[in-house]
Amino acid sequence: MLAKQAGRFGVQTVALASQPDRDQLRSKLPDEVQILAGADAMTELIALTKPDMLLSGVVGSAGLAPTLEAIKCGATPAIANKETLVMAGELVMDAAANAGLEVIPVDSEHSAIHQCLRSGRREEVSRVVITASGGALRDWPDSRLPSATVGDTLNHPTWDMGTKITIDSATLINKALEVVEAHWLFGLSSEQIGVVLHPQSVIHSYVEFYDGSVIAQMGQPDMTLPIAYALSHPDRMRRQVPHLDLPATGKLTFRACEGRFARAVNLGYEAIDRGGLSGAVLNGANEAAVEAFMAGEISFSRIVPIVEETLAETPETGQVTLEALLEADGWARRHVNNIAGVKQAQPQTG
Repeated sequence: MLAKQAGRFGVQTVALASQPDRDQLRSKLPDEVQILAGADAMTELIALTKPDMLLSGVVGSAGLAPTLEAIKCGATPAIANKETLVMAGELVMDAAANAGLEVIPVDSEHSAIHQCLRSGRREEVSRVVITASGGALRDWPDSRLPSATVGDTLNHPTWDMGTKITIDSATLINKALEVVEAHWLFGLSSEQIGVVLHPQSVIHSYVEFYDGSVIAQMGQPDMTLPIAYALSHPDRMRRQVPHLDLPATGKLTFRACEGRFARAVNLGYEAIDRGGLSGAVLNGANEAAVEAFMAGEISFSRIVPIVEETLAETPETGQVTLEALLEADGWARRHVNNIAGVKQAQPQTG
């Protein structure tokens, strides 16, 4: 598929994480197409091509270095990789501000907030509310969760997403990460960010202004909309899409995050209030716990408690630097593996 895309769009340089994949791709591309490979290939690709915009959809902390490199070369960062802002929101937003660049959110929830904010001034915002589908296990009783398999968690009722984010949706840690992301993207305190369960996934988020007006962004659960919005911002791309048929949709329902859902979401508020290295620890711990679950090392029901325990032991730091954040990320992964009894540290996702 990558070879077909490169040929269709006349791409001159591509990047892969794996050297063996590079050898396989080489035979499918013209000799003049350059192929980069290895752990730093994405960052090298950006430094070499100097794009106008970087749309980062890579999963996990692996998206951080390419995002910082994009800002360094003056590319507008469009971020679907929530882990980058959770881990290093302060560094990324400061770097973008210093470069005179706006960070464009691609996560459907934050794209929704970004669109709603065009209805008023930032200082007029009372709060934002992020909606959550509740994931594949939304209606499971707590007593059944220890038996949940990876296949169970990937059976998402409304969204078609990657493996890691779909598991995060089932634990609802994805909303903890999105709370932190909203904090950095929009300059909001933890008290100004709410989360509600909305099983139909039609309202993606809404913004309440201090006069009582509430502006919501609605649409089908389809990532092509926020991607198109980011790529064409500040204009809107004319797209051939079906109209939103609310009568056919029927009821739109909402309920508060309680019990295990609240426990997961509260990790995001705790990371904001703790500050320092907490975002990096939250993200690294969650990635390691999800990897342990996928490897069969822990049950689904242990993911949130393990992340919670790790976040509570976040190391102190004098200054938030990239080096300190990366060290905290590594510490969190090792800590989770020790708790989970993983015999060998799991590889970092990316």
